[in-house]
Amino acid sequence: MLKNKQRGVAVKILIIGGVAAGTKVAAKLKRENRDYDVTILTKSKDISYAGCGLPYYVGNVIEQREQLIVNTPASFSALTGVTVLTETEVIKMNRDQKTVEAMNLTTNELSTYSYDKLVIASGASPIKPAIEGVNLDGVYYMRTPEDAIGLREAVEAGKIKRAVVVGGGFIGLEVAENLSLQGVRVTVLDMADHILPGFDPEFAEYVEDHLADHSIMAMTNTRLEAILGEEKVEKVQTGKRAIKCDAVILAMGIRANTSFAVDTGLEFMKNQTIKVNEFLTTNDPDIYAVGDCACVSNALTKESAWSPMGSSANIEGRIAAKNIAGSRISYRGVLGTGICKLPELHVGRTGLTEAGAIAAGYDAVSVVTVVDDKAHYYPQASYFIVKMIADRTTKKLLGLQVLGKGSVDKMIDIAVTALTMKATLEDIENMDLAYAPPFSTAIHPFSHTVNVLLNKISGAFNSITPTDYKAGKAEGYKLIDASITPSITGAPYMDLTKVTGKVPDYSLDDKLLLACSKGKRAYLLQNRLKHFGYTNTLVLEGGSIFNSIEL
Repeated sequence: MLKNKQRGVAVKILIIGGVAAGTKVAAKLKRENRDYDVTILTKSKDISYAGCGLPYYVGNVIEQREQLIVNTPASFSALTGVTVLTETEVIKMNRDQKTVEAMNLTTNELSTYSYDKLVIASGASPIKPAIEGVNLDGVYYMRTPEDAIGLREAVEAGKIKRAVVVGGGFIGLEVAENLSLQGVRVTVLDMADHILPGFDPEFAEYVEDHLADHSIMAMTNTRLEAILGEEKVEKVQTGKRAIKCDAVILAMGIRANTSFAVDTGLEFMKNQTIKVNEFLTTNDPDIYAVGDCACVSNALTKESAWSPMGSSANIEGRIAAKNIAGSRISYRGVLGTGICKLPELHVGRTGLTEAGAIAAGYDAVSVVTVVDDKAHYYPQASYFIVKMIADRTTKKLLGLQVLGKGSVDKMIDIAVTALTMKATLEDIENMDLAYAPPFSTAIHPFSHTVNVLLNKISGAFNSITPTDYKAGKAEGYKLIDASITPSITGAPYMDLTKVTGKVPDYSLDDKLLLACSKGKRAYLLQNRLKHFGYTNTLVLEGGSIFNSIEL
C-alpha cells in the first residue's frame, strides 16, 4: 500500500487525461484510499464523456446531448473527491524532479505539478491527413461530443444530403449507418483491401455486399487524395475518381497523444504509444500508462498489442489504480474483441483471425457455419454466420467471428470466456448454456459450431471453406444441390431422404460438391453417401447464404 511520505502529507497521484481510463483510475484510487491526493489534468472542457455513443447521437438514437456526458468536472469531483482541472494541457514532463508542466488553455499561464505517482491516460486524437481541403467547412471527425453535435446539427439543418466517410473501421461504419438512418446518402472509403480490420477477408467482403444492399457503398483499395470545394466541401478526389458530397467524416484512425513524453526516456512503440508491462507500469516504476495512449499485450500471443477501446481503457484503469494502491495484479492482455451495429446486421469478433493464427505459428483450422440464432419456429428467428478458428493439433480455441441480426454479443462473450481460460474445443463442447425458444436453440449455436469444427478435425466432416471455394479449389467437383427443395439454379438435385444406396449416374469415386442454404443438409447427405461408399464428397461451408455459388 502506498504510504504517506510523512505524517500529514497525502500521497500525490497525478493523472494526465480525463476520459475513460483517466477517470476510472481516479475514481478507483479514491475508493481504495480516501486520503490520496488525486488530480486530473485534461486538455478538454469535458471529462468522462460517452465517446462510443457519439455515432448514435448523430443518428438521433441518443436524443439529448446531455446524455453523452457521463459526469461533469463538478459532479465527478463531488462524487469522488478528485480534483479536476479542465482546459489544462500538459506540455512537458520532468521525471527526475517528478513534475509536469501544463498550460492553462484559457489564460495561457504555465503551472508545474508534482507527483509521487503519475498516470498517463492522455488518450488519442483522430488522424488528420496532410491533404488539400482538410480544413474546409463540412469536414468532421468523431472523437468528442462537439464533433457529434456539429455533424447532427448540419444534418438536421438540411445541409448534408451526401456524405463520404473515410475509414471502414467500427467508428466509420457506425457513423455511416447513423447518417444513412437520417436519410443521408453515404459512401465509405478505405485504403485497405477490405473494411473491418480484425476480420478475415471473406467476412469483410460479405459485410461490404450487405452494406451495398442497404445503400451504403464501400469503396476499398481507395485512397483519399484531396477534399475539394471553394468555402465548403463539394467533393472528394480519390485515387479512382471524384465523388460529390456535402460532408466528409474522417475516421481514418487515431494517434496517441504522447508528444509531451517523447523525450523523457520512457519506452515507446512505433505508433507512439507508451509500452507498459503486465502491471501497466512503464519503464519508470512511478509512471503508469493506460487507455488509448498505452500499448499492452495480446493475451494469446503475448506480443505487443494496441487496443484503443473503451472497454480496455476501463479495465486497465481499474487494475492500475489497484496496483498503485499496493496490489500486484497482472493484466491478462487483450483479445481484439469488438462488436459493431450495422443496418440489419451485427458483427463481432474476438481472438485471432485465421491469418493471424497462422502467422503466430499455430496449425490453424477453421470452419464457417450458418446456425439458427433461436428456435426456428419462434417469431423473428434468424441465423448467425460464424467462423471459428482453432489449433488442429491441440484443439485450442483461437478465435471467433460472427455476423447476424440477433445477439452476436453472446456468441462473442462465450468465446472470450473460453479464450481467457485457454480452453480447447473439447473443454467447451457440451456446456450447459441457456436455452428457451426466444433466446437460443436446444443445442446452442456456439456449441453447434464447436461440434462441426471437431467433426472437421476428426475427418467426420469433409468440407471446403468459402475462401478455398472462391479460389477455385473445388474445380473438378460436380455441384449437387442438397437443399430441402431444389434451390440452386442449374445444379442437379439430390433428395437426402431418397438416398438409400448407390445413386444412379454417380460413381462411388466421383468428386461431389454438396451445397444447400446453410450447410447442415449437405452434411447429412454427405454422411449418408459415405455410408454407401462414396469417397470424394465435400460440403460447401456456409452454403448459399454465405457463398455466391457458380456452376
